[in-house]
Amino acid sequence: MTPFHPHLFDELKEQVRNAGLLKRVPVRGSVEMSAILVSVVLALVSAPLWNPVLLGLFLTLVFTRSVFVSHDILHMQYFKNKALSKKLSYPFSALILSNSSSWWDYKHNVNHHTYCNIIEKDADIRALDGAFTPNRGNKPFIKKYKHIIFWGALFFMFPAFIAQSYKFVITRKLWGELALMLLHWPLIWGTLLYQIGTTDTLIVALTLNFVLSPWLAFGFITNHLGCETFHEEEAKDFSWLELQMRGSRSLKGGSFIHWFYGGLNTQIEHHLFPKAPRFHLLKVQKITKAFAQKYNIPYFETTPLQAYIQINQALKAY
Repeated sequence: MTPFHPHLFDELKEQVRNAGLLKRVPVRGSVEMSAILVSVVLALVSAPLWNPVLLGLFLTLVFTRSVFVSHDILHMQYFKNKALSKKLSYPFSALILSNSSSWWDYKHNVNHHTYCNIIEKDADIRALDGAFTPNRGNKPFIKKYKHIIFWGALFFMFPAFIAQSYKFVITRKLWGELALMLLHWPLIWGTLLYQIGTTDTLIVALTLNFVLSPWLAFGFITNHLGCETFHEEEAKDFSWLELQMRGSRSLKGGSFIHWFYGGLNTQIEHHLFPKAPRFHLLKVQKITKAFAQKYNIPYFETTPLQAYIQINQALKAY
């Protein structure tokens, strides 16, 4: 295998840049942002006309796109100005989702992307007493019920994100963002209570959570869990290309898979080029795979089903 020399990434990046795939997409991003905002307003205004389960499913679709758009905005895929991007993320993270952009930016952009699958730094792989690291603990309760805890918890990811967001902004005293997050409740759920009453609003909320949570969770876990992990001291000698190529998994599939996973199916490419717009990542993937083949660099790609099997096998090893 060819060593992952730093100059190799420079060569790959030059190819991607020359193909125009690192250019930001303010117009296309703005169209998607506007579509989400209009969809939320229409759903709330027309709520009495909906079956509550169907309304919950429609809001799930809108909330899911809000997660992906907020993620993309915070990676500055639409606009170059970081302060502007942070502000533009608030309607999608704070108001629609009651999530914190500041928490996500720290947890995901600063921590996870920088320290992908580094045991001492990446909190994602240390879940379940380090079940996805070589440093597995030995807690009897977790060992006995690990599958119930892990796979069951995926159905509660959305409320877990909300809880972590509130803890973060309160601890950091981000009162302005907290106020925006609190507005979510009267704007979304207060409107629904007024429009369709308590029972139907509860049906909408349950439908939304138990579809949205696994949709997001089953997308997020395919990215790195069950992939190679490294100690911090070991990773110091890695180039950016080596760290991201060895610690990430991409998924096979075309446009539908790309839409369903919000571009996170092209995880290797997203980690190599976090500012590359989601709309370009399938093209970036073609270039990256050809580049990896040229230099005999392993490219970790599976089907979604294979990814879940690998994750389950890693969990069994606890």
